[in-house]
Amino acid sequence: MEAFESFVSSINGLVWGPPMLVMILGVGLFLSLGLKLMPVLKLGAGFRLMWKGRTGAESDGEIPPFQALMTALSATVGTGNIAGVATAVFLGGPGALFWMWLTALVGMATKYSEAVLAVRYREVDERGAHVGGPMYYIRNGLGKKWAWLGVLFAVFAAIAAFGIGNTVQANSVADVLQSSFNLPHWITGLILMVLVGLVLIGGIKRIGHVASALVPFMAIAYVLVGLVVLAVNANQLPGAIAMVFTHAFSPVAAEGGFAGAAVWAAIRFGVARGIFSNEAGLGSAPIAHAAAQTRSPINQGMVAMLGTFIDTIIVCTITGLVIISSGAWTSGETGASLTSLAFESGLPGFGNYVVAISLAIFAFTTIIGWSFYGERCIEFLFGVRAIVPYRVIWILAIPVGATINLGLIWLIADTLNAMMALPNLVALLLLSPVVFRLTREHFEKERSVGAR
Repeated sequence: MEAFESFVSSINGLVWGPPMLVMILGVGLFLSLGLKLMPVLKLGAGFRLMWKGRTGAESDGEIPPFQALMTALSATVGTGNIAGVATAVFLGGPGALFWMWLTALVGMATKYSEAVLAVRYREVDERGAHVGGPMYYIRNGLGKKWAWLGVLFAVFAAIAAFGIGNTVQANSVADVLQSSFNLPHWITGLILMVLVGLVLIGGIKRIGHVASALVPFMAIAYVLVGLVVLAVNANQLPGAIAMVFTHAFSPVAAEGGFAGAAVWAAIRFGVARGIFSNEAGLGSAPIAHAAAQTRSPINQGMVAMLGTFIDTIIVCTITGLVIISSGAWTSGETGASLTSLAFESGLPGFGNYVVAISLAIFAFTTIIGWSFYGERCIEFLFGVRAIVPYRVIWILAIPVGATINLGLIWLIADTLNAMMALPNLVALLLLSPVVFRLTREHFEKERSVGAR
């Protein structure tokens, strides 16, 4: 097992090396500039479209635009927001939070472009369901000579789903429930397995309904409690924010249980955990947005980009600032235990339970969201007949994930994330002229209608 972990670690160092980080940030920056910073400038319009899209539209698709966003958010707002942020700060220091922010700001353009292409090039399968995502916009947008790249994405994503979207989530929630409520890992795994199975029976429509009910509630509740902790630590907040900016560009010395970190560590873990959390560039979220009831790729893209903003700029920021302002980041703890300690220091006797319950709900919704992504990828590869067997394996993997080593799971998930991102990032670059053209035509038409 040690040899295998060492092998995965060496692959991880390779795929998350400087070229990958430059590519993720570079593609996001290129798309942001090509769109003339539209995703940031039109943030308010995106929120209005999201609110307007709660009840669906007079268009083809399986779920309303709002439910598509909530399904995508259900998969992104997960352990990355609690354990992932804590791991980034533990390994990279406070400066890692700055690089998470930067990843999110350029990632909004990436997520927008993914959703635009997903709706533009989606198909209707033999069941009459709308299917889309990187594998489809690679095949339909780039042509048959690039079909192998779409297959590569689908293979990596179908396997990666078991890491980022299943076993990591089950393991993290089992770990925190055991430490907070003394609940054995295997019991947590079985409970999660039953609950997820009940949701998956209903397919994307039930996933959309569950996500639209749970995601807003859990995100708002977590943010509100986090703001209370920040209010308790108000006198430490200016110093915490200063550390984020200072250590983004300068090394941070060892302190307490913190081993110290170079600037490269802040960049690497900030970007890697930022992508793990908001998934901009991975190509996962457009699979959900392709099912939206909309005729406008641009409108759905503007709704989609909100996922990155909500996930990282709001939820991850709360977690990061709570950890830094509480001083818990020097305790030697890491992962969900570090976040739990930080919340507990601000709200004694209550904070650790908030983290435990939040993580349990976050992980549950992530598992159901990613199951949909994996199913769509396996359908692309083998047809609709493969969906039910994949779903069964998915459900059975949950209790297994709840009881195995967390460190190795994080490492495998992190590695597979990079491998599924590569085909998607290449496709985004090659199809960027389509995104720019559709965006330009949409807003030119909007201006001409408004001028009448």
